[in-house]
Amino acid sequence: MKTPNTNFFIFIILALHFSGLVFSQDSCNSKLNLKSRLPFDATSLSCLPVWDAEGFVLRYERSAANGSIWSFVLSAPDPNSFVAMGFSTTGRMVGSSAIVGWVDSAGTAMIKRYYLGGTSPALVVPDQGNVTVVEGSSAVVLESSRLYLAFQLDMGQPSSRLIYSVGPNGFLPVGPNYRLTEHRNKVSTSINYSTGQTASEKAPHLKLRRSHGIVNMVGWGILMVIGSMIARYGRKWDPAWFYAHASCQVSAFTLGVIGVICGFLLESRLDSDVSTHKGLGIFILVLGCLQVMAILARPDKASKVRKYWNWYHYIVGRVLIIFAISNVFYGIHLGGEGKGWTAAYAVVLSVLFLSSAVFEYKLLTSQN
Repeated sequence: MKTPNTNFFIFIILALHFSGLVFSQDSCNSKLNLKSRLPFDATSLSCLPVWDAEGFVLRYERSAANGSIWSFVLSAPDPNSFVAMGFSTTGRMVGSSAIVGWVDSAGTAMIKRYYLGGTSPALVVPDQGNVTVVEGSSAVVLESSRLYLAFQLDMGQPSSRLIYSVGPNGFLPVGPNYRLTEHRNKVSTSINYSTGQTASEKAPHLKLRRSHGIVNMVGWGILMVIGSMIARYGRKWDPAWFYAHASCQVSAFTLGVIGVICGFLLESRLDSDVSTHKGLGIFILVLGCLQVMAILARPDKASKVRKYWNWYHYIVGRVLIIFAISNVFYGIHLGGEGKGWTAAYAVVLSVLFLSSAVFEYKLLTSQN
């Protein structure tokens, strides 16, 4: 009796092991073979890969019979979460309208329209948006470990700025609110519907956004902290500590004002909703102005009210620093700069706070 060919069995095992990966792939060289599972004819759609990192493939077509009807089929590996395609006028998530689809653990397919009014889940509103979906044209199909989002829009010309995103693994929206959580990954692209050319887009006004973030981070979020440390721990070097403290805080305030101006310019150009971040920034600026005016009105050391002035200056300064640090972290989140910026700023703060703890210990021990 012959021994079975070992290579043959290895081949079969490997084929079975990788079959999910092979079948989950899609490309514009392959035909869309979903037949009657889609609500409209998708045999002649134009096709292009739109997000290689996540394996997204987009097929689209403008109806010849009715020029206002656009058909779309977005294909992506099943992430065990949601897959989304957004139409944006600015290239940003906020203010865009998105078509989002998923298949839950029971095999129920869902596709919904959303309006992205802000960055918090409460502002991502289902069944709203600036695109009109043709009734009965939407479907989600799970085939060979891939999700296919199919829908038709009734509009003259869809936005050429498209955003694709994929949700965190294991998260599926549930009724009745169908709230979305923050995406695991996203990309902003532009498309020429006539030529079929697509390209990734950088975040709009990236230099201005980063300038706004850096000067505010350095000014309000770092120099202001260093200045307060000089005032508390450097008094034995009188009067040098005062001039160092004043120079540091004036520099911090100047950079902070520049950062606020950059913020107003950025808001007008992006037309984005950052009311909380803006409100905190204005509040911090007001506190900074109060500190500057307090310096100009500082009473003499021999004055009876000098003690109360010190309390006021100390309290307002600490409140300013707390809100400034919080707003810097919030601004990094809004800017979508990711964990690198957050980690870098956290490291700087950790060094400052550890240094402050050491100085505080030495200050207490010297007083005893």
